[in-house]
Amino acid sequence: TWHLKKIPQIVSERTFSLDSPKFEAKTQLELNSVCGIECQRKLPVPTLSDLKDFLSYETVFENGTRTLTEVNVLGLALGPSGNKTTKRSSRKKRQIYGTDSRFSIYDKRFMTNFPFNTAVKISTGCSGILISPKHVLTAAHCLHDGKDYVKGSKRLRVGLMKTKLRGDGRKRKGAKRNRREVSQDPEVATELKRRSRGGGRKQRRSGRKQETSDGKPSFQWTRVKSTHIPKGWFKGVSGDIALDYDYAVLELKRPHKRKYMELGISPTIKMMPGSMIHFSGFDNDRSGQLVYRFCSISDESNDLFYQYCDAEPGSTGSGVYLRLKEPNKKKWKRKIIAVYSGHQWVDVNGEQQDYNVAVRITPLKYAQICFWIHGNDENCTRG
Repeated sequence: TWHLKKIPQIVSERTFSLDSPKFEAKTQLELNSVCGIECQRKLPVPTLSDLKDFLSYETVFENGTRTLTEVNVLGLALGPSGNKTTKRSSRKKRQIYGTDSRFSIYDKRFMTNFPFNTAVKISTGCSGILISPKHVLTAAHCLHDGKDYVKGSKRLRVGLMKTKLRGDGRKRKGAKRNRREVSQDPEVATELKRRSRGGGRKQRRSGRKQETSDGKPSFQWTRVKSTHIPKGWFKGVSGDIALDYDYAVLELKRPHKRKYMELGISPTIKMMPGSMIHFSGFDNDRSGQLVYRFCSISDESNDLFYQYCDAEPGSTGSGVYLRLKEPNKKKWKRKIIAVYSGHQWVDVNGEQQDYNVAVRITPLKYAQICFWIHGNDENCTRG
């Protein structure tokens, strides 16, 4: 059952204008040398002052301007325990562990319906998930390397899977705009150039047939109005990049009018059915396919889940969700409880070990993301 929890309040105190970012960082879908499981066990409990600093955030707008918002945290009870993890099975190697257990979703009836239709593609090469009519949750490192914003985030786009096949006769006026936005995606732009060079009627016909019948999703690309990233992600604030804060929220320029997935507070492993989590994204090794997977969690800290879900770069930023019962109801409900951060290499006792990791939605992160969505804390008192 989903348990309701009283949520701390994130309150905006001051907002400053900053210089425009350079947008010169390279997109890096796999992180190295971050704090691993052993490191997480030794981390001290952050003070209230630390949390206020980590949860302050930068906002980058479509025109390239940037602001920093300092926040205060109210109603938070700091626990005495550190960032502990539970000792479980030893780590395995590789991003695909043993038999590849991922499922490619080919049927458009599944692909364009809940929960799979909540998965989106980010133009920098990552995935994300719809969390409101205008907001997308993804990983911070898809947009920022800890020092600067990545090149592709200057004109950021979000690709939503199209729910209707071509030729349905609706919204003809938007066709030109959609094609222009679609061309912002490098993969699609290359395909459009190839077709324009071919030119023949026969080739155009075969192209249409491929778009609608090969099981690959087609995207409607939407511009991003603003991007929020917590200050805890930036180098210099928390030493090296802090994986605990590897999340970001994108505000779309236009609402999408589709079903989205709600946020939930991440329960402990013991409170999950079979310790199982689920997520869908656009893995690079299965180009053009929506890939779904589920697996059990192997280890946890206060802010991270360690697991063996088979995943490849491209699925980074996907929303990790659970399916639990609503309190006092017979209905089951899916909610996002983490953001998939990707495959990590770390030093453990002098040896390189790897694992797949997800950033948990804690009460504080729930409060912050909810504040980003609604612009106030009135709708974020319980989660």
